[in-house]
Amino acid sequence: MEDFVVSYVVTGLAFWSTAFLVMRALMPKRSYEFCNRAVSTMHAVAAVGMSCLSVADWSCPVCPLNAPSSQRQMKSLAVTLSYMIYDAACCHLSGDVRLDNTVHHLVSIVGIGAGLAYQRCGTEMMACMFITEISSPLLHLREMLKELGVKDTDLNLTVDILFAATFSVARMVGGPYLTYVTLTTDYPILIKAMAAGLQLVSAYWFLRILRMVRYKLGKKRPAATKVACNLET
Repeated sequence: MEDFVVSYVVTGLAFWSTAFLVMRALMPKRSYEFCNRAVSTMHAVAAVGMSCLSVADWSCPVCPLNAPSSQRQMKSLAVTLSYMIYDAACCHLSGDVRLDNTVHHLVSIVGIGAGLAYQRCGTEMMACMFITEISSPLLHLREMLKELGVKDTDLNLTVDILFAATFSVARMVGGPYLTYVTLTTDYPILIKAMAAGLQLVSAYWFLRILRMVRYKLGKKRPAATKVACNLET
């Protein structure tokens, strides 16, 4: 692995950890999870930006396939790898050790690490980073709104629906396409395992999100009916 990649990972770990400590200092009344989600939102926005900047030709954003990774791509992936390590440690320290989250972190860390070690598939991995992070700001916003007391409101419902729509399009349209390309091309086995693992986790979360949206919309209808009846009387 290139020396600059190791340097970016170490520097990134220091940056995300410092950012979390700053959030804790600036928002002492907010929870551990709230501050971590603020840092996660910073990473998600940065990751989407870096993945867009890495596109060489917008007429074919996922080209060239199975090519050597550029230095820009490797730096971007190193930043995301440092964040994944930081986030996994944060979840462990807070006691939030769930199987789906653990699998997500493990697959991401091993997959990105393999891509950096092989110095290949940078285009595909940047596309994967865009797909997985594009819905993250809305995910964190919906959870942060709950702590701010904005729950069971039109704003909360709007964020939930926007998150569900963004996640569904990215993970269940773009995700399967990228997974198919990865599994049917001559990639290293760890890269293929990362693609398949992330798609399985995405499908699991997709089912949970569908249940959440059905519950929220079902909860909203009786309230709307009650208001209408009150207006009529």
